[in-house]
Amino acid sequence: MSEWLSREEALERLKVRAQTLYAYVSRGRIGMRPDGADPRRSQYRADDIAALATRRARGRSPSAIAESAIAWGEPSIATSISTVLHGRLIYRGRDAVALSGHATLEETAAVLWELSEPAVFASPPPGAPHRGGRAAAFARLALAAAEGRPSLGRGATSLHADAAQAVGVLASAFGAPAGPDPVHRRLAQGWSVDAGGAEAIRRTLVLLADHELNASTFAARVAASTGAPLAACLLAGFATLSGPRHGGAGEAVMQLAEDGARHGADATIRRWLSHDRPLPGFGHPLYPDGDPRAAALLATIDADETLQQLKTAAIAATGAHPNVDFALAALTRSLGLPRDAPFRLFALGRSVGWAAHTVEQVTSGGAIRPRGRYEGLLP
Repeated sequence: MSEWLSREEALERLKVRAQTLYAYVSRGRIGMRPDGADPRRSQYRADDIAALATRRARGRSPSAIAESAIAWGEPSIATSISTVLHGRLIYRGRDAVALSGHATLEETAAVLWELSEPAVFASPPPGAPHRGGRAAAFARLALAAAEGRPSLGRGATSLHADAAQAVGVLASAFGAPAGPDPVHRRLAQGWSVDAGGAEAIRRTLVLLADHELNASTFAARVAASTGAPLAACLLAGFATLSGPRHGGAGEAVMQLAEDGARHGADATIRRWLSHDRPLPGFGHPLYPDGDPRAAALLATIDADETLQQLKTAAIAATGAHPNVDFALAALTRSLGLPRDAPFRLFALGRSVGWAAHTVEQVTSGGAIRPRGRYEGLLP
């Protein structure tokens, strides 16, 4: 039988920080299971840790080091926009959870874009349709990208103007009608949600505005490093977000909830885990003690009975706590939002962060162009 180690034992044998250990688990390089004596804690497969420790002891070639520089959990791009520190999400020195207690997305953009006043996200022209969902968002953002000016050589003020327009395009495509109100109220109006629901949407958008160098943000920065138009950089982030391992995780949680209602929570969790796939909506390598974004949202909305039962069963089975994808599903079901609302909210909130990173990348003047490690045939 395999030997399993505690978190402390695993860290000692690998001589790494906890964040690196969680990155190895996320990439499937170390097996993990809940501790039978305390399901709030995890155990790690000793054989996997021994193999990793051996490879580390042998050293790595420069090419291997370069390859790992773009792997999950090991970013190498300097940024002053956001970070995760000791389980807290920080926006330019400010706690994102605290900011979500009162700020609008427009005010959060001012923080991330370093503006003196809240951003203004352009409304669609009078008479323009404001519904359509993901397909409409792709089409309208692509049109803005095709018509946009290259970002290379332009100043932050000009780029922020393009960003505000692009965010407005997304808001319109996702159901926000024209008007002077902040975007969360416009969305609530389009979705026929009351004032309490509008406040929950506001908090959600703020908490999703940025999350350091996640996959979609990295894609936006790569596009920015080529001098692509601002809208094209957001389109790169948007396309990357659509994957099931990123913003598409909300769809998986919605399916999990439907399975839970049909088969019961315990049976559903066993079924998903038996397929040897990640359980959507639970756990996050950057937040081993729980995702603070999820905690902040779940404190303000009432998750339905199905989700509550799934939460209990998942924690008992894996020791992992709900993440922001679970909270987005709870919000969607609680307010009766469109089924793809988790993706819409994720994309709209995160577009503010993509814009911040785009401007930072453009003004830094650096290019992002890693080398490939060729393993194919030679002539």
